[in-house]
Amino acid sequence: MLIRPAEPADFTAIADIYRDGVLHGTGTFDEVPPTASALQARWQEITAMNLPYLVAVEGDNIIGFAYASPFRQRVAYRYGVEDSIYVHPDHKGAGVGKALLSALITACTEGGFYAIYAVIGDAANTGSIRLHETLGFEHTGTLPRAGYKFDRWIDVIFMMKTLRPMDGPAEGTGWAI
Repeated sequence: MLIRPAEPADFTAIADIYRDGVLHGTGTFDEVPPTASALQARWQEITAMNLPYLVAVEGDNIIGFAYASPFRQRVAYRYGVEDSIYVHPDHKGAGVGKALLSALITACTEGGFYAIYAVIGDAANTGSIRLHETLGFEHTGTLPRAGYKFDRWIDVIFMMKTLRPMDGPAEGTGWAI
């Protein structure tokens, strides 16, 4: 498996992976799968802010993707990012998510960010919760019944990993360019 930056040609496969998450999972609160071109437009916005957008490749196949995006849009949040990770259903449990999240953490640390946040849809999403715990994220809170999908209320779990000390003034520009 190879982890590399996403490229424009990857977005048909990325859209297929995300479609599965939208239609069958609660990790995203999207209910209608976006098109490959809509996902590519998001990628352009993310990479224009110098944030990482990665894919996991096995042979010629994209088997997962991950990216960092602004946690919130207000400029005061610019030193922290939110992670998003999706793995092809045929490759779940095979270490793809861990490889992607590890690479994303490295890229965000090298990018000068102070923290990376996980906003996990569904308290029952134990795979994502355990993945984040394994890589040093701490549970920081729960929003009970934050979303409604598949005819049920869904909690949102917040987790955080500190990437560098936060005991002094922030340095660098963060994602705000």
